[in-house]
Amino acid sequence: MGKLLAVALVGIAAALAAERLLAFRSRLNASREVAPVSLPNCRLIKGIETGSEDIDILPNGLAFISSGLKYPGIKSFAPDKPGEIFLMDLNEDNPRAVELRISRGFDLASFNPHGISTYIDRDDTVYLFVVNHPHQKSTVELFKFVEDDNSLVHLKTIRHDLLTSVNDVVAMGPDSFYATNDHYFSDFLLMFLEMFLGLTWSNVVYYSPKEVKEVASGFYSANGINISPDRKYIYIADVLDHNVYVMEKHANWSLTHVKTLQLDTLVDNLSVDPHTGDIWIGCHPNGMKLFYYDPENLPASEVLRIQNILSEQPVVTRVYSDNGSVLQGSSVASIYQGKLLIGTVFHRALYCHL
Repeated sequence: MGKLLAVALVGIAAALAAERLLAFRSRLNASREVAPVSLPNCRLIKGIETGSEDIDILPNGLAFISSGLKYPGIKSFAPDKPGEIFLMDLNEDNPRAVELRISRGFDLASFNPHGISTYIDRDDTVYLFVVNHPHQKSTVELFKFVEDDNSLVHLKTIRHDLLTSVNDVVAMGPDSFYATNDHYFSDFLLMFLEMFLGLTWSNVVYYSPKEVKEVASGFYSANGINISPDRKYIYIADVLDHNVYVMEKHANWSLTHVKTLQLDTLVDNLSVDPHTGDIWIGCHPNGMKLFYYDPENLPASEVLRIQNILSEQPVVTRVYSDNGSVLQGSSVASIYQGKLLIGTVFHRALYCHL
């Protein structure tokens, strides 16, 4: 009887593991391939060689680009090189990426930038919020941008027990923001187990100096986050559930679910066109290739544009896709006056005229 019970338990465990493996492969789109969609007027941006994970463009056409992310389980071409913030002026005929100088006193050696967001105050001061992972921890760094000097002045480092595994932020004020935690755990092995078991423990947190609270939960892996031009709605990408959540923002900063748009790709960072409200998304067609890097089978890139997301029938357009021969692991796409920037987790960046 004891042997039969042992065999039964082993069988149940094997069946459960097999089911979880199939579900995990499905969430990673492990078998998906995409047909190429090219854009005619594109060039790789010189000087960006180790990632351009997130991009935020000011209304005047200045684009901030985070580069050099080292993330557990993800490829890095320069694992010992500190991260950087680049600036591009998209008003120039031939814009180039310029590394921004960061003020003294900030620990550049451990700078590991992830998601970014800008906020323009009433006095026109530009604040840059940067998710940072020094020594694989999570902080949000607050900088003031000095345009005349092409520099960032570090104002403060934000840490909190609710900001455990921060992926992205969207600024709400000069010292407040919403942040996504892409995992419940911060330890790599526990993060992997969380993904493998399909636990929906990822969340969104609102932070201000006066109040910090969870405002949304139940995500497989909350990733990119952004806000509608009228500032009424927050958009959240769940990279492992292949969808974009629309949440209504309330006066007390709480969020309520409005709708979910299901897609067929792993959605990363979200950028919003301030004029049209269109959402531009850098996506991973096949997450397995991203997590298990093979130079003979490169991770692909994909850019989606979502129009009228609040309508009954949003329009989803695949604007760009590549098998990795040009651009590997796209994570963001941002638009400014017919100019498109496409960034990647650890590879190059692409500049296109639409």
